[in-house]
Amino acid sequence: MKDYTPQIDAEMARLVALTGDPSVPVPTCPGWTLADLVTHVGRIQRWATHVLREQVQERVWPPQVPSGLPEGAKGDTAWLRAGAAALLDTLRGTDPALPVWTWGPDRRASWWAPRMLFELMIHRADAELALGIEPEIPASTAAAGIEEYLTNLPYAGWVTRRLATLDAEGATIHLHATDGDGEWTVTQGPAGRFTWERGHAKGDVAVRGPLADLLLVLYGRRSSDAVEVFGDRDFLDRWLSTAAL
Repeated sequence: MKDYTPQIDAEMARLVALTGDPSVPVPTCPGWTLADLVTHVGRIQRWATHVLREQVQERVWPPQVPSGLPEGAKGDTAWLRAGAAALLDTLRGTDPALPVWTWGPDRRASWWAPRMLFELMIHRADAELALGIEPEIPASTAAAGIEEYLTNLPYAGWVTRRLATLDAEGATIHLHATDGDGEWTVTQGPAGRFTWERGHAKGDVAVRGPLADLLLVLYGRRSSDAVEVFGDRDFLDRWLSTAAL
């Protein structure tokens, strides 16, 4: 089983290096500054650590887990590093097959490592974009991130409830990478859920571009203008804005 901890460690170092001025606004997370982003990432990592260490079996959300911050306070880089260190130690010391609660389809401890990697990677990209830096994500990592996103998103009730309002059952989106192997087709299903499969297919809308851009478009960190779009762009933009994490 893949060990994600070296990538998580490297992503954390990259994020910490970007957070020198906590007052910088983060346009891709409207209303946030870099201080808010740091606080969010640190809380999410402490949440994952709590679930794994306590072998949590029932739903628990980040606000239910102590953050170590005073009421209303925001985290700083030392607090962020401490949370990341605890997460990494916990991931390394936890049996990947351990049954624990997750919000995705896989109820094992192994679900948490890739989820924490891509959560951190996207927020590192948020910080870079806020500072005018072009995010760099290796193509193979972006491909894995796309599949992690597509696998878990149908189980995010707060997203599927929004997708249900599109009234788009049966509509399809085809994703096509231009810098590596990667084609996926998303088919919108009932009640906002969707399915996906690998391979070439014709969709109501096709999205073509580098893997890193496809990942950032899916997460709402780039607009569809960053990639080639063929077909129903209006549906694509509505789907992306509704599904963005």
